[in-house]
Amino acid sequence: MSNKKPKIMHVVVNFSGGIFTFLQYLTAGLVDTYDMTVAYVATPNTPSNVRARFDKNVQLLRIATYDRTHNPISDSTTRNELRSLFEQEKPDLIHLHGFHAGRLGRKAFEGFDIPVLYTPHGYRYLAEDRNRLTRSVFRYTEQSLASTANCTTVACSKGEYAETLGFTDNATYVNNGIDTAEIDRLVKEVPQEEHELRVFTTGLINGQKNPDLFNEIARAMPETRFIWIGDGEYKWKLTAPNIEFTGWLEHDKAIQKMAECDVFLLTSLWEGLPIALLEAMYQKKLCVVSNVVGSRDVINNGENGYICDSAAAFVNAINHFNDETTKEITEQAHQDIIEHYSLEQMLKKYDNLYSKKIFTK
Repeated sequence: MSNKKPKIMHVVVNFSGGIFTFLQYLTAGLVDTYDMTVAYVATPNTPSNVRARFDKNVQLLRIATYDRTHNPISDSTTRNELRSLFEQEKPDLIHLHGFHAGRLGRKAFEGFDIPVLYTPHGYRYLAEDRNRLTRSVFRYTEQSLASTANCTTVACSKGEYAETLGFTDNATYVNNGIDTAEIDRLVKEVPQEEHELRVFTTGLINGQKNPDLFNEIARAMPETRFIWIGDGEYKWKLTAPNIEFTGWLEHDKAIQKMAECDVFLLTSLWEGLPIALLEAMYQKKLCVVSNVVGSRDVINNGENGYICDSAAAFVNAINHFNDETTKEITEQAHQDIIEHYSLEQMLKKYDNLYSKKIFTK
């Protein structure tokens, strides 16, 4: 029997934010068991030091032909490039991440004698900031591709899995997980000091994160300090004078900046299962989130955080920070991460899934 490790090729287009962190964790955690290759499209928000951020044994390949106009000719060219990468790398399994990788990859590898997995990381048709026609197109695309014979959808949360079952039964889910030991190590280096209330979020400043609502909440609390750890094209929407920006930070620096804050605010219009929320919960931050798939899969309102539907509700929840119940709520959030969203649990489940798909194909 050959001792050669099975090869997995990950394909990702939106290579930044939570998906970037997720793939760092996943590939580093399983690289001793599988040969890992990540084929990616570099975006303006992709960290410049990609090579240094990934395990040295993870192979990184840039997809050169992807065109964000998404016209039929460029899409066809990108699908051909993906097939060429397949012929070059000869993986035993392909894992697609995000809407555009899923859209192009499921067509590119349709009918191939190889197992394909697709993780949406947040269904775009759930985005309430888009018009009905756009959302219908996203939904139709997901529905039409969900039955691709050799592809299994692997949702990253229970809520995303429930959405998937509306398209296909060929689905499962593995909750995202975080490296709690790394967080413990990083936070230990942060000095604890008395400070005024600090409300923060982290990630790309784009439509998904709903900066309009974040800005409205900050304006309603002018005496409170708001911090956005990250950057993005919609930064101009954040006009409240009490909002500060750190710009993009390395992951370890972002974790340490989170440790200096108190309330994690997530105003997203849609999510898969946000890594930043898990990290904030583990750090015992009071988490206040919008009522969307992914966030509401993790937060139980009033038990380990708060779920809100309006700016007024967000303000009210943040004002609960000094309540006697806050310590109990944040301790419960911390314990929930240990029990259900650890990196070890995620890696074990993906290892079992990959092995099953590769060796029973």
